[in-house]
Amino acid sequence: MKARAILLTSAALLLVGIGLAPVLVILVRSLLLEGQVGLPYLQRMGESQRVWTLFGHSAAVSGLTTLITVAAGLPLGILLGRSDLPLRRALTFLFTIPLLVPPYIIAVLWFYVLGRRGLAARVFGARFAEASSDWYFGLPGCVLVLSTVFLPVVVLLVIIFLNTVNPRFEEAARMVSGWAGVLRGVSIPLILPGVLLSAILVFLLSFGEFGVPMYLRYDVFPVEAFTQFSAFFDFGAAAAASLPLVIVTLGVLAVERVFLRDRTYTLRPIAPADGRLELSLGAARWWAFLLAGMLGALAVGLPLTTLGWNASSPAAIREALDRGGDSLLRSLCYAGFGAAFVTLVGFLLGYLIHSRALSFWRSADSITVFLFALPSTVVGIGLVAIWNHPATGFIYATPAIVLFGYFAQYAALTSRISVSALAQIPSGMEEAAQVVGARWPRRMVSIVAPLAWRGIAGGWVVAYIFCLRDTGISMMVYPPGHDTLPVRIFTLMANGSTELISALCLLMCAAAVAPPILAGLGFLYSARRRRA
Repeated sequence: MKARAILLTSAALLLVGIGLAPVLVILVRSLLLEGQVGLPYLQRMGESQRVWTLFGHSAAVSGLTTLITVAAGLPLGILLGRSDLPLRRALTFLFTIPLLVPPYIIAVLWFYVLGRRGLAARVFGARFAEASSDWYFGLPGCVLVLSTVFLPVVVLLVIIFLNTVNPRFEEAARMVSGWAGVLRGVSIPLILPGVLLSAILVFLLSFGEFGVPMYLRYDVFPVEAFTQFSAFFDFGAAAAASLPLVIVTLGVLAVERVFLRDRTYTLRPIAPADGRLELSLGAARWWAFLLAGMLGALAVGLPLTTLGWNASSPAAIREALDRGGDSLLRSLCYAGFGAAFVTLVGFLLGYLIHSRALSFWRSADSITVFLFALPSTVVGIGLVAIWNHPATGFIYATPAIVLFGYFAQYAALTSRISVSALAQIPSGMEEAAQVVGARWPRRMVSIVAPLAWRGIAGGWVVAYIFCLRDTGISMMVYPPGHDTLPVRIFTLMANGSTELISALCLLMCAAAVAPPILAGLGFLYSARRRRA
């Protein structure tokens, strides 16, 4: 047991030291002025009308994005997860694409559609394009882009929670009611905690997004914090601007813990996919497919098609490889190593949470979720504050600081996936090995890890995607000469040509989409071999 306690405690200490400590430094620095305790920065913000403007803008973006994604994602998730809709997997992947790339790239793609010189200008004329461009740069554009990006969060969680519904309940209701009654009376009420969880995630992720509002020139708290830090290097003002983000995140997560945590703790399918009741659309099957296809074509296909058109020049691709090839390679390496680090420690944290082996398991779980929901600008500023010192230059001046940021922000992903994977392993298998004398390290290597390999592999893929698409943390902490491709694209947008930016965005999309496709093919091949 000593080895288990040491490893699990070490994983928790890494989480506290790398992730939580920087946030605590921000809280302390926001209350200090020249070493004296007080509230100078907070008072300065409170006396200004700007703080209320920022809060109103942030709340409007998050609230409208959440309403739209839930209203569209719930029926879409039911269609894609439970009905006999044609090409469900293809449509699910299509809607998921915006989640795989940095959100500001989706903003760039929509600009190619709605901008003054975009597709709208060529199709509808300059006057329409001028009006659409003015409409796009502001609140409507932020909501449009973030709704496109975070719609997959709601859709995927609805699909996952539908798989946890006991099919016997739906079968019993189906005997006395049609599918509308089954969904209204059984399925939707049972997955309501998952729908609310998706709404909370969308609200927090959109509340903390800074790349899209910055690109669309709409002031929100994350943009204010980033500007104060990067442009003026006013750490106190940046910390003060970050404090409302911390408070809102803590408040929303407190609500989630009180009302939802016990009902959404473990996502575990009750029946295999082929044993669940399927919603038959009947004559409306192709009409539903047409509507879902049109939504996917407008929300995802149109921006991607415009991107492909702008980046179709071989010269633009060559220039993009010349100016961004090194950043692409760094992004791939950082994402690969970062995902491995996050997956390894996240698996230990997931084991701690699942087994409740140590008394602080719930605290570890809460910290991971808090850090994931926290805006990346806050995490980045905290990392700079705690590691930017001569004594820690061996970490701060190297790519290790980027990996630390990835771990702090995304450990919740792999730990939660690990909890779900471990929940599907019969507890008696590890107990039987313990009875015959197998020590904990051997049980982990010989029994637990091989049985949970799909969850581990899936966690690595998810962590890789989020590390690859990360912009906020990478932009805040990357050492000179070690920028990633999302950061390179962001910095080149000010003076780069449309063709160059489009080609760089195309490279980013290809790098993000390839691993999920390969992973999906690998899991499909493995499933077919098991059936054979």
